[in-house]
Amino acid sequence: MVTELPVVVGLGPVEASIVDPVFSGHARFVADPGPADLALAVGAIVRAHVTVDSELLDAMPKLTALARTGVGVEKVDVQQAHSRGIPVIITPGSNTTAVAEGTLAHLLALTKALPELTRLVRDNRWTERDGVQVGDLEGGTLAILGYGRIGRKVAQLAHAFGMNVVAYDPYVTDADVPLAASVEEALRSATHISCHLPATPETTGLINRSVIESLAPGTIIVNVARGEVLDLDAALWGLTAGILGGVGLDVFDQEPPQHHPIFDHPNVVLTPHVMGLTTASTAETFRQAALGILAVLAGRPPAHIALPPTPLNGEHHD
Repeated sequence: MVTELPVVVGLGPVEASIVDPVFSGHARFVADPGPADLALAVGAIVRAHVTVDSELLDAMPKLTALARTGVGVEKVDVQQAHSRGIPVIITPGSNTTAVAEGTLAHLLALTKALPELTRLVRDNRWTERDGVQVGDLEGGTLAILGYGRIGRKVAQLAHAFGMNVVAYDPYVTDADVPLAASVEEALRSATHISCHLPATPETTGLINRSVIESLAPGTIIVNVARGEVLDLDAALWGLTAGILGGVGLDVFDQEPPQHHPIFDHPNVVLTPHVMGLTTASTAETFRQAALGILAVLAGRPPAHIALPPTPLNGEHHD
């Protein structure tokens, strides 16, 4: 007699070639589930753009484990899942290096004026190169807002470039860099800022016009955390006023985003929420998610779960 393997579904694009070997002999993975598959699902791997609410949970009455790639759970009703006895598995650390490297990529591109210099060469304006200000990371001060795994990795990379580093994180009491007591204190001497905070009522609009007005002229801001943290209207004002020397955005409060005038500014670098999605980090995220579901199916606690709403000491996405 052949025993049917339990069904695990993908909610959003999940690479079957990565999770199939993990589930082999233990579960059957369905990458593009229909209603019948959802009804049978005991596990689900969900990507960032998919919203998991009561209605979707109702469609999966047999669900015993839900794995969210990354650590941001804004689009998952964790309270509702918890009330149904469904652990929400997360995968911290799987994309730490990828996001940190992406942060440095944005910082370097803006500091070295790569977008403007590219346009000079492309438009045959070579003689104008002396009018473009090309800066250095060395000797600058990077203020890291949010000092979890990713923030700490960014600090390590920034130190390698000869930068001074200060961090702000209200939920961290022990760090390998100076910890500021407030955002204002962290930004006081900053030449560069990188955001690694989750989206919460406290962090939404945290970087606003008042904060930007207090910055030193030419400060560069990179946001690879959550779009809600940075007020784009205020950032555009800061660029126009010459307070901000550049803005790097990998995240947006709505994804895909509606066009914002800041997108057209020459000192802006834009990426579509992909800094954490390198080939290696994506594979590791999916693998950890699959292993978490297998642990629950085997009656073991998964390595990492998201708890019902509490202050988040969060990381990046995906």
